[in-house]
Amino acid sequence: MKPMWSICVRRSFTQTNGVSRVSDEPTVLVVDDEPELADLYGVWLRESYDVRTAYGGEEAIDAFDSDIDVALIDRLMPRMAGDELLSHVRSAGYDCRVSIVTAVEPDFDIIEMGFDEYLVKPVQRAELREVLEALTTRSEYDERVQEFFSVASKRAALQARKNEEELRASEAYAELTAEFERMRAELQRTADRLRPRDFEAEMRKLSPAVGDD
Repeated sequence: MKPMWSICVRRSFTQTNGVSRVSDEPTVLVVDDEPELADLYGVWLRESYDVRTAYGGEEAIDAFDSDIDVALIDRLMPRMAGDELLSHVRSAGYDCRVSIVTAVEPDFDIIEMGFDEYLVKPVQRAELREVLEALTTRSEYDERVQEFFSVASKRAALQARKNEEELRASEAYAELTAEFERMRAELQRTADRLRPRDFEAEMRKLSPAVGDD
């Protein structure tokens, strides 16, 4: 039985002429030091999202606030690299999903990074929109479920770019895979013992239940 999660999106408040209004569009912050590329991503996404752009890490720090639902962050940027910006976002406590969008091939160092998805440039419009849809959906899941998807994404990124010998030789990858299997088994046990309509409510209780084991 596959987990049954409902899809819902947080609403954000925007202000026009001093009047607050509710927006059903998730807010996306695109961070890239190439303005043409950042603007292109914005064009691709603006039909479905409230898009903001920042042309560097320092500008992105000023642009971040609690309304951001998803951030797309380039990894190779001057003055402040994407890794540093990501660390700032997490340490500042911003509750948003993050996808790295970069020309840097994923290496085993990504296992310790706090992102949710990892895209390697060049990125196509359909791929970017698919990732945004998935990340806005994940925003409504229990923190433990979000963590599972993050682990799964890192594992998939490494599997796509590393050969079998490299994966077998990495202790960090072995630990990541073990964590992935453990979390997947826990989520599947939760799904199997519940009726579909009860599964979402149980997801919100999963974190403390796992912590008690």
